[in-house]
Amino acid sequence: MIIFGTKGYLYQLAILTLVCGQCGNPAAHTLRKRVTKFTLFFVPLFPFSTKFTTQCTFCGAEHKITKEQAEQLQAQAAGGQQAYGQPQQQPYQH
Repeated sequence: MIIFGTKGYLYQLAILTLVCGQCGNPAAHTLRKRVTKFTLFFVPLFPFSTKFTTQCTFCGAEHKITKEQAEQLQAQAAGGQQAYGQPQQQPYQH
């Protein structure tokens, strides 16, 4: 008998001040990384899905972004810059 499945992990990478594409308010946004790993006998072995999102703390809207956009936003947060306004790549376009 072999027991296998998946397990999800959620990592908070940064908190940035951005203008929300949903509500239009300049509010704090959490930058998150979701990783889904394959498990065998409840032991996580390797990741097979990684997704990046931002979530507005004002309205709760969540938007998917690319890995490159997430790295750019994380670099802004690490540099101590306040990220007012939408970034150049605009991750909130649907």
